[in-house]
Formats: sequence, C-alpha cells, structure tokens
Amino acid sequence: MARNKEFDTNFVLHKAMEVFGHYGYEGTSLQILLDSLGIARQSLYDTYGTKRDLFVKAVKHYVNEKSSAVVAYLEGTGPVRQQIERIFRDIVAALQDKDRRKECLILYSAIDQVPHDPEIATLFEQDRIRLEKAFHEALIRAKDQDELNDQQDLLALAKYLYHARYALTQVAKLSDDAKVLEEITAVTLSALDR
Repeated sequence: MARNKEFDTNFVLHKAMEVFGHYGYEGTSLQILLDSLGIARQSLYDTYGTKRDLFVKAVKHYVNEKSSAVVAYLEGTGPVRQQIERIFRDIVAALQDKDRRKECLILYSAIDQVPHDPEIATLFEQDRIRLEKAFHEALIRAKDQDELNDQQDLLALAKYLYHARYALTQVAKLSDDAKVLEEITAVTLSALDR
C-alpha cells in the first residue's frame, strides 16, 4: 500500500518559488532546497523530479497563475485604463510585500535561464504571446470606448505594457525603494494618457 504524502505539494511549490527567487536557480543548492522545503530528498525526487524539474514546475505555476489574473482583469468590463492600472498596482503591491516579493523574484532567476533552457524559453514566449494579445485586445476596446487617442500604435503599446510589467521585477531585485516602483509605474501608465 502506497504511503500518503506527508506534505502539501502546492505549499511546497510556493515555497520553492521563494527559494529560487531568493537564491536564483544556480545559487540554490539541493541542500538549501531540502532544508527550506522541509522535505526529504526522496520525496523531492518522487514528487517533483530533479532540482531543474522542480524549478520548471514552480516557474510554470507562477507564470500561469499571474498571467491568468492579468488576462481576467483585461477581459473585465469597465474602463480599460483602470484595469491596466490595477494590474500594475497589484504587481507593485506584491513586490513591496516582504513575503509575496520572495515568490515574484523567481522571474528574475527564470529569465536568466531563457538563453540556456529551451523549455523555459518556450514558456516565456508562449506567455508573451498570450499577454501581448490580451493587452492588445483590451487596448482596442479602450480605443473603441474613446479612452485613447487615435494616434497610438496599439500593438506597440501592448508590447510595451507586457515588457514594463516584467521590468518591475528586475527593478525590485536592484532596489527595495518602494518609491522607485511607484514612479516607474506612474510613467508607464502615462503612456495611456490621451
């Protein structure tokens, strides 16, 4: 008879995001991972596979969770500017929160792996396509609702918003000054001004 797992796999995945976010992929030794997750080596291998497998699963989980929330905001009703502002305010709030910030920084270490790991590169490319499309469709709706000026290149603006959102994670890795994140967000949102 198989033993039940004595740990919450979802909790472990979130904890792994924090660990990889803090130490980076390369800086996270197997021992740091085991100590931080509070699970045995065999349990890690049986449930998640290798360190790399766990990293990929954690990144996929994080990216899917956050991107699904962005898409849901953008598909909502009401002023598009408010929806986009909420997306940026949420990421700034997460990066300013001591505990949530740890998970967010997994993006920093994941992006470092893109040139070396085709699976991670594909994940980010698919995510880019998904989110740029969602931003673009929302911006078209904003233009139809007379929220934007007629001269704006909506596809370029969608690409800018996608990349600006990810850039906040890079900024948070370089500085823990909340004002810097807020100022960058204000400038980013000004691109939506009429």
